[in-house]
Amino acid sequence: MFPTIRRTLATVFAATLVSLAVGAGMASAATADGPMFSCRSHGDDCRQAGDPVPVVALPEPDGTMTPAQFIVAAAPGAQLSRREHGVPASVTLAQAILESGWGKSALSTVDKNFFGMKCNGQGAYAIGCASHATSECTKAGACFPTSASFRKYNSAADSFRDHGATLASLSRYGVAFQFKNDPNRFVAEMHKAGYATDPQYTTKLTAIMAKYNLYQYDLTI
Repeated sequence: MFPTIRRTLATVFAATLVSLAVGAGMASAATADGPMFSCRSHGDDCRQAGDPVPVVALPEPDGTMTPAQFIVAAAPGAQLSRREHGVPASVTLAQAILESGWGKSALSTVDKNFFGMKCNGQGAYAIGCASHATSECTKAGACFPTSASFRKYNSAADSFRDHGATLASLSRYGVAFQFKNDPNRFVAEMHKAGYATDPQYTTKLTAIMAKYNLYQYDLTI
């Protein structure tokens, strides 16, 4: 009986020593070569302190989006226009919404033109011109259908940049640019200087700005 017990104890002791040795070896390997299990197996992204944060590209605004999605997608372009050219982001966003019908117009869908930019010369950002149906209004407020030549772009981003650059380059909008931090006044002065023929343009634009709180995207620079 006792020899059997001794043999059993010896076997258990030997197995324990082997287990300890293997465990020590695995711990050493984990220290030398990194974690024993991939961090991805635990749902992490494996980034370490100091690693660059990956850049996630936002989709460009288009007519398939909800209003909230459209605004989020258009906001970076509007804020870039503010930084580069001084146009309030809320104004750019409201104009993109109004002029493109939330990205559903043929002009924005086919030619990436979100602001109804006419083709009085191609400019620095457009890739050509195309004819589209539109409407114009007389000073008396009578509107009528017509067609006109509009700029076409490779991307929505180019449309946003061209919009800001064009406004900033035309002297007739000089008064508007005195109100970069007063979006409603900027709209009124831009309209007064001849940006749109619709007599209700200022009212329509400021209503959109207020309804969707587009002022939250404005930058004070």
